[in-house]
Amino acid sequence: MEEISGKSTGFRPKGTLEAIFSRDTKAELSTIIALHHGMGLKAEPLRAEDARELEPALSEEVEAAVLRPEEASVDNRALTAAILEAAQRSGAEIFAGNGARGVWREGNRCAGLMLQDEKVQAKWTIVAAGCFSAAIEGIAPFAPVRPAKGQMVALRADDLQVERVLWSEKVYLVPRNDGRIVAGATVEYAGFDKRTTAGGIEKILSAAIELAPGLANARIEETWAGLRPDSPDHLPILGPTDVEGLLMATGHFRSGILLTPITARLVREWITEQRVSVDWDRFSPLRFQAAKPEATNKTSA
Repeated sequence: MEEISGKSTGFRPKGTLEAIFSRDTKAELSTIIALHHGMGLKAEPLRAEDARELEPALSEEVEAAVLRPEEASVDNRALTAAILEAAQRSGAEIFAGNGARGVWREGNRCAGLMLQDEKVQAKWTIVAAGCFSAAIEGIAPFAPVRPAKGQMVALRADDLQVERVLWSEKVYLVPRNDGRIVAGATVEYAGFDKRTTAGGIEKILSAAIELAPGLANARIEETWAGLRPDSPDHLPILGPTDVEGLLMATGHFRSGILLTPITARLVREWITEQRVSVDWDRFSPLRFQAAKPEATNKTSA
């Protein structure tokens, strides 16, 4: 994206440090390490003092930690801007401010999209509208997603240095290249309400300060909330539907940015080659139709 767009994505390949506060550190460490090694991922157990040597901002209450050296982070806002620029430079046409009302169907074939004031014809239509996917006419049966609000806080601490992404069971701290530290995030089911609340921000701040006590003196630069697309089984909704030419790419819940590359690759493979390099059957949009119970007569107890 950076090469095509000429824009920075805020990519930081500096690893992740997961802090463990539990007294039963041995069992928790072995579980986390075994899980990652089982998936072929690097993960190293660290003593508390070694973890604080890597990240001095960590609390003295940390009992142990897990270093995942190959993990990285990206600035989602910067990445989005870079993707839009790269898409336009590659010949994509953007219909900004002209949202999709529904899919344009001709029999059992999707001919494109119906926008607010025009139709756009396409051989293939991919619905990747996040938590708004189900609001597009004709999409809800394939992508019954609902919004899961996540409140966030951006902090700046002039006297505190954080190099890696820091995790605890309550919060994550993500350092940005501009010096901010992003802390998040709550999971709330409040419809399409994107307002921040005192309780949500307090929950994040208290957990952030528990993980890195020096943040107690940090300045709050920004608070905001985003809406994640959550599916009924919390798994992505990915792949073709039973309508010819119509694909789904939504329902990624808390991992939308993280799953962007593999999602894009699989959709591209299907459209260009009619096959995929990773089995995606369990994420099929058709699973919700298959799960519908047969109509039964209800009786009152």
